[in-house]
Amino acid sequence: MTYLTVKQIASRLAVSVPTIWRWSRDHDSSFPRPIKLGPNCTRWRLADLEEWENREEVAQ
Repeated sequence: MTYLTVKQIASRLAVSVPTIWRWSRDHDSSFPRPIKLGPNCTRWRLADLEEWENREEVAQ
């Protein structure tokens, strides 16, 4: 299983790091929730992000 950092996701989606955090805490958003891997380690599953990207493409 592959995990991405917030910086990697921001770069991939061409948005800012604060935007990723805002999307992830917005309860109305379909953006994937992060996974806590440790006390100071939060990541997103690549598979969850790819699934979200595919849904967003269809919605557009």
